[in-house]
Amino acid sequence: MKELSLPLRFGLVTSAVLIAYFLVLALFHRHTNPVFSFFNAVITAFGIFEAIRVYKLQNGETFTYADGFKTGLITGGVATILFTVFFLLYATEINAEFIPELLATIKGGFDTNVGMITAVVAIMGFATTVVCTLTVMQLFKNSKNMRSK
Repeated sequence: MKELSLPLRFGLVTSAVLIAYFLVLALFHRHTNPVFSFFNAVITAFGIFEAIRVYKLQNGETFTYADGFKTGLITGGVATILFTVFFLLYATEINAEFIPELLATIKGGFDTNVGMITAVVAIMGFATTVVCTLTVMQLFKNSKNMRSK
């Protein structure tokens, strides 16, 4: 259980920052513009980076690529699940006009329901998690390319 506490904590904090960012965008009526969702990847990447960094500091020499990768996936997965639940609650209970407003900003005349949009949010979150974890782990992996003289 101790192994899961760090990524769970960072996942909770990352999801809180994602939710706060979404609510700030909503405050300025920018939450229906999909362009602003690209910053979600930056927030997620930073949360994953910090989780792996702290995990590596705690474990030092015993740190492995697999452990860091697992930490990043759990952190991003928790953040994605919590943000997706918030998104579903927001779109159905808090602002029922959100999905029609969102779809109106997207060219192409999409007609879909809340469940489909929520699934897209979850898939985008999990894809971002995998890509960010792979990217961040390049910074933290132990390189065997350098030899000491």
